[in-house]
Amino acid sequence: MPDLIPQLAQQLSLSTAQIAQALQLLDEGATVPFIARYRKERTGQMDEIQIRALAEAYAYQTELAERRQAVLTSIESQGKLTPALREAIAACRQKTELEDLYLPFRPKRRTRATIARDKGLAPLAEAIGQLNHRRAPQANLAQMAQGYVTEPVPTPEAALQGAADILAEGVAETAAYRAWCRRQFLQTGLLTSRIPEAPPDSTKFELYRNYQIPLRRVAPHNLLALYRGAAEGVLKFRLEVDADAALAHLEQQEIQTRSPQVRQFYKDLIRDAFTRLIKPAITSEVLAQKKQEADEASIETFAVNLRNLLLASPAGMKPTLGVDPGFRTGCKVAVLDQTGRFLDYQAVFPHGSAKQRQAAAQTMKGMIEQYQVELIAIGNGTASRETDRFVAEVLQTTARQPVKVMVNEAGASVYSASPLAIAEFPDLDVTVRGAISIGRRLQDPLAELIKIDPKSIGVGQYQHDVDQKRLKQKLEETVVSCVNYVGVDLNTASRELLTYVSGLSSTVANNILAYRNQHGTFKNRRELLKVAKLGPKAFEQAAGFLRIRQGTNPLDQTAVHPERYAAVEAIAQGLNVPLSAPTQLAATLKQADLRQYTNDGLGLPTLQDIVAELEKPGRDPRAQFTYARFREGVNDIADLKPGMALEGVVTNVANFGAFVDIGVHQDGLVHISQMADRFVADPKEIVSVGQVVQVRVLTVEAKRKRIGLSMRSDNSP
Repeated sequence: MPDLIPQLAQQLSLSTAQIAQALQLLDEGATVPFIARYRKERTGQMDEIQIRALAEAYAYQTELAERRQAVLTSIESQGKLTPALREAIAACRQKTELEDLYLPFRPKRRTRATIARDKGLAPLAEAIGQLNHRRAPQANLAQMAQGYVTEPVPTPEAALQGAADILAEGVAETAAYRAWCRRQFLQTGLLTSRIPEAPPDSTKFELYRNYQIPLRRVAPHNLLALYRGAAEGVLKFRLEVDADAALAHLEQQEIQTRSPQVRQFYKDLIRDAFTRLIKPAITSEVLAQKKQEADEASIETFAVNLRNLLLASPAGMKPTLGVDPGFRTGCKVAVLDQTGRFLDYQAVFPHGSAKQRQAAAQTMKGMIEQYQVELIAIGNGTASRETDRFVAEVLQTTARQPVKVMVNEAGASVYSASPLAIAEFPDLDVTVRGAISIGRRLQDPLAELIKIDPKSIGVGQYQHDVDQKRLKQKLEETVVSCVNYVGVDLNTASRELLTYVSGLSSTVANNILAYRNQHGTFKNRRELLKVAKLGPKAFEQAAGFLRIRQGTNPLDQTAVHPERYAAVEAIAQGLNVPLSAPTQLAATLKQADLRQYTNDGLGLPTLQDIVAELEKPGRDPRAQFTYARFREGVNDIADLKPGMALEGVVTNVANFGAFVDIGVHQDGLVHISQMADRFVADPKEIVSVGQVVQVRVLTVEAKRKRIGLSMRSDNSP
């Protein structure tokens, strides 16, 4: 590790002390959220992004070091490790560089070159190679080859071909040549595609029918679309490169002789080396590199969208009616209390006969009054606008006036049929479970959405086409980050939510629930140490992220870590302010010089965090709750007209724009060019998932279910 610290510090633009301390904490088993929140003094206030970047860079360099040692061992065992080669291998900072150097020494399957060597043609290749310098004498290659004619090599031409195969492989395995071609392909390669069989306008890949773009400029979503189209057999794409430029470079670098015969011999073998060996291999490499970059961009977009969705403002833990709309099968209406606990459900048929509609109205009105409902969550799927209108009519007859919100139900059906939902509600129909999930999403999006596979939530971009292992890792990191950023109520949290808390495993999460069921609510954080398998290390990592409302210690409802309680209590006592009045203590501390309270174990950044927590104890860091109000009379795509001004909510953000729900069962697209009156490089700079936006209808294609929207001003060019 010490050898890597300066290199990592330079790579990540951090100090060596920051790198060393962060790596030590990670090695000791500290989690990223814990380090970022509670070890700011040790790391120089590194944030989660920096710590994760360090962890990934360290893992990469560690793997590289292990691979470097394996390569050195392999080459040394062959007796071919020279001091210069050892030095070159030691200088490698990328896996590609290392593999280029190792390629000539890597054990191979049978190639044309190995077959030629087996036939005894290596000396001929070496002899011809010795002729490739400026002062080499003229030579007759056919005469040289005559001495190598044998039964396996029947003619001089066959001998020369075998020698050429050996020399061509040597050219193709020269690290400098491969590196040059790799750079050249990336810089000047042209990506082209065609749709060979499908008639015009018959596929969703029409953009790529006669498509071409420099490889260096291809957008991630375009490249992923090409890969998907190729996988579905709709299109074919390839990378076109300037072969003449590559051959000219290779000939200039490789050919030294002035002998016309030897020069031509080398030109021919170089062309073969490029066409047969270098071009296919490097083409695959650069396409794989661009695909990896596209994957990373797509995964990053997915992670940002997921974060914004998980951190969407909660409507609050209030009595809620969750409604899963439907026409033929009716609407399932579930009642939840202020803790999200399921109380009751009814199936109503507001879209049937007049008698059914009247009965549905009476049932819903009764549920609202009986359970003192304050929130109504209506899923945005089939029959949502019709159900929304029906609920609005019901509310005109009720004394109570709960807030009515349309909720994105993406993934609710997946959750409803999951083992998790079945275990919680084994006797309920999947649609009722869906209504419960919709209601809980409104109460607290984070607590409910973490139960669903992120890939089912609908905020990804080509999510099934990217590296699935990397996607899973990134999305899990995002969920963990969000859960620990918000904090978790220890006495109401589900097992799933607890599992994402820093330092807690699924086993410990189960044990917390078992303890809670047996002993009742936790009275203070220290009581956690009585939970089976929750030792001091897990307590250290988790305690600050777990909240206890109305506990015995006022600090337990804040993000102040128990390890700092003694310091806070001493400060409160010194200022003669009771700990039971945290806001008063915060106000007093803000007027004081915090540096007077610092010591070797308690730095200014931590003190500033403590003051911020005391100012608003138990506060939720998420934004204030807002929701979109869909326009009355616009319920279907057929109701849309160009020029209409509407309110909507962003459901997904991609590299090329954002999708917005405007209440017509089909999201509209705000293309990146229509997001602002100025140039926009990245849609994520303008909008985020869950954001309420004002849009204007540009185009409507009812048959293709495409809606074009704009966020630009009416008079913008």
